[in-house]
Amino acid sequence: MNSPKSITFGELVKFMIERILKKRISDQLFKGKTIVLIGARQVGKTTLIQEILRDMEFLFLNGDDPLIKQQLTNPNTKQIETLIGSSKIIFIDEAQRIENIGLTAKIIHDQFKHVQLILSGSSAFELRNNTNEPLTGRKFEYALYPISYEEYEKSVGYIDALRDFESRLIYGFYPDVINQRGEERQILNEITQSYLFKDILSFANIKKPDALGKILQALAFQIGNEVSYNELAQLTGVDKNTVSNYIHLLELSCIIYPLTSFSRNLRNEIKTNRKIYFYDNGIRNAIIQNFNPIEFRNDIGALWENFLMTERLKRNHYHRVFANTYFWRTKQQQEIDYLEEADGKLSAFEFKWNTGAKVKIPSAFQDAYSADFKVITRENFREFVGVFG
Repeated sequence: MNSPKSITFGELVKFMIERILKKRISDQLFKGKTIVLIGARQVGKTTLIQEILRDMEFLFLNGDDPLIKQQLTNPNTKQIETLIGSSKIIFIDEAQRIENIGLTAKIIHDQFKHVQLILSGSSAFELRNNTNEPLTGRKFEYALYPISYEEYEKSVGYIDALRDFESRLIYGFYPDVINQRGEERQILNEITQSYLFKDILSFANIKKPDALGKILQALAFQIGNEVSYNELAQLTGVDKNTVSNYIHLLELSCIIYPLTSFSRNLRNEIKTNRKIYFYDNGIRNAIIQNFNPIEFRNDIGALWENFLMTERLKRNHYHRVFANTYFWRTKQQQEIDYLEEADGKLSAFEFKWNTGAKVKIPSAFQDAYSADFKVITRENFREFVGVFG
């Protein structure tokens, strides 16, 4: 009789993490819509689709393959019919690489009603630009992010997730980072240098890549603070419009995302500023090259805030919670970290790494608005990020 094989914690993570979108996308197969999955490189899009289709026959077409690009660029109906043959499911990976993929997808959707088409792409802005108009009313679109804390805890269990929590604040939730313990820094540097900028530099006609890197590094140091485009322009030596355009491209590439200010009643409220957050703490730390442990950092408050903001974003997207999101601040520096507005109800949240910190809702906000108020700490964050029970 063979002895049981021991499984390391890393192996446990690798084989057991299941993505929340798996069931949702599976339920939408053959519902008469093209499925479009977008997200940054290396977040697990191809793995997710292959897992969904694991027990099915499907035709896999890689948009990075020159022959596939040639075959799918402006084909007619007969050419498409020859290519797909008797296949009932077509999965086109890195679909943004294919010129006019939106028009090709429209032909497949309209002329081959029995075929389920699935597109995935790492360049969100390219894929959206190419498919939005041709596939209007013809698609279900989903965004995949790095592994969420909810997915992580449900896969490894409460205790192991808690034990690994500080490492996740430092190294983040990219699948390869979680699966390859001891190689986190090398993997994050590879992702940052070789993947995240690849689509922007390839497709967006970036004339000053050095300025793009400086802008991104400046944003990494300013998590939780209002971002001034004028200051970034002075820092990087480019004009304000270039700063704005580059930040927009970074947002479309699923590297960063904005949070705008909330203002309704008070004259002294900040009305037009925005904060910038990163979709992953590990990517942020790779950009500033700081992987020091928690006890040796002076930016733990920023890491905590970025973690909570991003996990809340994942939770809302995956569970289809629709809410407007903001921060609130006055010219006198009264502030609230995060607001959600849904169905006419306003909820306010303050983030504190120090569980003993005393927090009181600002009187100006309390007098002006009717809102629930909650402080999120290490002791109660799980429900905030989507973990219940």
